[in-house]
Amino acid sequence: MNKTDMTKRRRGIYLLPNLFTTAAMFAGFFAIISAINGRFATAAIAIFVAMILDGLDGRVARLTNTQSAFGVEYDSLSDMVSFGVAPGLVMYLWAFTNLGKFGLFAAFVHTAGGALRLARFNTQVGTEDKRFFQGFPSPSAAAILAGFIWVSTEYGYVGEDLKYLALILTISTGLLMVSNFRYYSFKEIDFKGRVPFVATIMIMLGISLIMIHPQTILFVLFLGYAISGPAVTLIMLKRKRRNRKT
Repeated sequence: MNKTDMTKRRRGIYLLPNLFTTAAMFAGFFAIISAINGRFATAAIAIFVAMILDGLDGRVARLTNTQSAFGVEYDSLSDMVSFGVAPGLVMYLWAFTNLGKFGLFAAFVHTAGGALRLARFNTQVGTEDKRFFQGFPSPSAAAILAGFIWVSTEYGYVGEDLKYLALILTISTGLLMVSNFRYYSFKEIDFKGRVPFVATIMIMLGISLIMIHPQTILFVLFLGYAISGPAVTLIMLKRKRRNRKT
């Protein structure tokens, strides 16, 4: 292999993980198009699909040893579309069109919060405590908005009926993403290790419960995760104060 061939090979990108990233970005783009056409439940589901694909691309890259700087940057751009722009725009079209500047402000707070959260995450790679995220993860923030829309449409509500609650949720998710609250990352869970048989049964029951009524269960789960950040941070601060006193 000559020097020219080696240079071309180095300039290439890994196909498999970036296919998942592209699919995640398309799901976010599809959510926007669906909302423009008035299919808000479909838009919400598309955001959840983007979440699944976003979780797979990194795992596939690690399993196949195809991590790259390009993949990291591309993943961030995809996340900005799927979890920053898409949820904010879908929520605006669903509930905020009659709120004027207030609706525009709320949608932008979420979008800007997502951008700042991703930028901060990229600058802290390799230096932060892997057990925790600093600030609410953008996919989870998007899941709250998507879940709220999905649950509301399932029960026959339209955005106009819940616009003020939607306003509070949208601004809150944007602010939580740029907060200093600590969120458990679940990165310490060993998926390759052995687990008790009871744990397998609990996982099976959990999946079954989600499948029965996914919109409600997913919304409640991610809402609980959002609340866990301030709770965990307060507990950690109290422990630090006790250790200083002792």
